[in-house]
Amino acid sequence: METLRALASAAALAAITFTYTRWLDVTNATTVALTYLLVVLVVAATSRLWVAVITSLLAMFCINFFFLAPVGTLTIADPRNWVALVAFLAVSLVASHLSSIARARTDEALARRDEVARLFDISRDIFLLTDGEEAITPLANLIARRFDLGYVAICLPHGGDWRVGEGGPLLLTLDRSTLGEAMMSSGQHTVVEADGHTVRLVPLHFGSRAVGVLAAAGRPIDSGTLDALGGMAAMAVERAQFFEERKAAEVARRGEALKSALLASLGHDLRTPLTAIRVAATNLRASWPNDGERLEQSALILTEVGRLTHLFQNILEMARIDAGAIGTDFRWVHPSEIIAAARDQVGDALDRHPVHVEAESDQLVRVDPRLTATVMAHLLENAAQYTPPGSAVDVVAVVTGEELVLQVRDRGPGIAASDLPHIFERFYRGAEAKARASGTGMGLSIARGLLGAERGRIVVENCSAVAGGGARFTVVVPAETRHVVGAAQMEAV
Repeated sequence: METLRALASAAALAAITFTYTRWLDVTNATTVALTYLLVVLVVAATSRLWVAVITSLLAMFCINFFFLAPVGTLTIADPRNWVALVAFLAVSLVASHLSSIARARTDEALARRDEVARLFDISRDIFLLTDGEEAITPLANLIARRFDLGYVAICLPHGGDWRVGEGGPLLLTLDRSTLGEAMMSSGQHTVVEADGHTVRLVPLHFGSRAVGVLAAAGRPIDSGTLDALGGMAAMAVERAQFFEERKAAEVARRGEALKSALLASLGHDLRTPLTAIRVAATNLRASWPNDGERLEQSALILTEVGRLTHLFQNILEMARIDAGAIGTDFRWVHPSEIIAAARDQVGDALDRHPVHVEAESDQLVRVDPRLTATVMAHLLENAAQYTPPGSAVDVVAVVTGEELVLQVRDRGPGIAASDLPHIFERFYRGAEAKARASGTGMGLSIARGLLGAERGRIVVENCSAVAGGGARFTVVVPAETRHVVGAAQMEAV
């Protein structure tokens, strides 16, 4: 590029010389010198210093050869012309030098502006990092991308080794033995070689405490910029560690809260059936009950044992959800079969409620019938608890596109607006629920967890008073569909 500019400046001088000598017939050396000086200044303002110097020398040659007597030779007859020629050369060289300095300072100012802009972008990106200890690799990638570096590594001491997050297109292997020395170097940069590349190691200090090392390779960066970048990286590391500690504290707090809620729920729900079983067993050992009363006490024991079995089944289901151990077995079934299986699971709870089912469909769906039926069983049991005796529970099954939509509606008091955002949280029971029905608050949370294994979702809404009130739960399960061809194609749940 600079060579082309030198050739262009020479061509400009040639054009001016030709114009003055062949066309305008200008012989005034002052006019020619000022015109040449204008060319020199333009070249100095747009090119490097060496291009301006060559242009100045060519201009001096042209003045001497074409315009100073004797014309056509490099001899100068009048001593005053020597003074003019030397003055022209001095002015052109000084102007070129000053212009070069000004341009260099402009480039330096622009480079510093770009570095400050990059530092600002990095500081903004740091506040978006919330991955805890895993944030050092994204941070290294951000620094490499923002500063156009070939390699960036953030090295943090971890036990007796180093945890390293790397970014950039280069793959370098750092000597671990030099990292410890660099971290304790009191703010001095350490320069090392890695796989043929020069790597600068910057200690990361948060306050007076050393937290790690920043390694950078690629284009040269000002030392002050590297120090500022190291300070920001240190703050990012501290912030990530703070997030990790806060997350651990929050997990511990929630774990304690869940344990307390579980113990409270189990204590409440175990006390009643265990008391009933103990009383019934004591009565059976007595001599006063007749055969009918013994059968009644035996039935009471079986009922309470069923409640306990259902409670422990819920605990096991919740443990499987937390462990991610919910397996799926997708089969082709009719929606009515899922509803029938769900009703069989909670038949006792629905004894005092008529169930209105709308599941008219000529399509089969491919879902996990066991999981879906279990979800519906939890919803039916929930509806039976809050629906007054003798009132109906409505169940609707619709196949739309590639989704199976199931709805369960009760005739209870509905759900308070303050409870709606928390209704699917484990162990959560609103004030109305605590007053009207017993339970642990696990059913709806389990239903949502089981649906997650099928990529399904569940929502709840209150029905208007005009429509009869109550709450309606809607389950949506992604499913393949096909038309019913024959009963032989329908699999049992």
